[in-house]
Amino acid sequence: MAIRPPTDRSTSARRTSPLGGTRARRARFLSLLVTALVAMVLTSLPSPAAAHGVAMSPGSRTYLCYRDMIENGTPANPACADAVAESGTNPLYNWFAVLDSNGGGRTEGYIPDGELCSGGSNGPYDFSSYNAARDDWPSTDLQAGSTIELQYSNWAAHPGDFDVYITKSGWSPTDSLGWGDLELLGSVTDPPQTGGAGSDGGHYYWDVNLPSDRTGQHILYVHWIRSDSQENFYSCSDVVLS
Repeated sequence: MAIRPPTDRSTSARRTSPLGGTRARRARFLSLLVTALVAMVLTSLPSPAAAHGVAMSPGSRTYLCYRDMIENGTPANPACADAVAESGTNPLYNWFAVLDSNGGGRTEGYIPDGELCSGGSNGPYDFSSYNAARDDWPSTDLQAGSTIELQYSNWAAHPGDFDVYITKSGWSPTDSLGWGDLELLGSVTDPPQTGGAGSDGGHYYWDVNLPSDRTGQHILYVHWIRSDSQENFYSCSDVVLS
């Protein structure tokens, strides 16, 4: 009896079903093509907004507390130290991100009184402890009636308007800050900038005329309203006028 050699099933399949191999290759090709097209679509979608900034001169609460933490390991200023004890250090490492992605230029009636320095509570980081009404936040000495150059971080540069406010006569730093406590000093659109975006030193800059009719502790409040998205930024700078 003749013994037939064992059958090579894979070879036999390839020989007897040439169309099957073609179909398999075609299916693999189509699968790879679909995967590539999906990847192209996903990478073409707009990424989340990444603009950031607060006042650097006169320094905002978050910026000056951040500098204090970097220089001393833990903040030496008691207000900064208490803020870190309450909210941790993560907000200070993101000192430039006091924001609301859907702010849309809204002020009174949208951001509650007492929450102006944190820009409300809709941002990605918890800056609520920087709303504390106290008189020992780090501050900047300024001359009443003078013209100062305000510097505002351009951590990520975008077009928009900057509204600058100052607290009214009679306001006390131990009172929580409300919209009714503020007086608009002026606005600027797309001011010049210097330094690279994404650096500690890069900033927008423009002149601000300080009122001559008030002295003592006050807050300069800056509201950055982006014109290319609904994202807004908020900044409280404690100043002492003399």
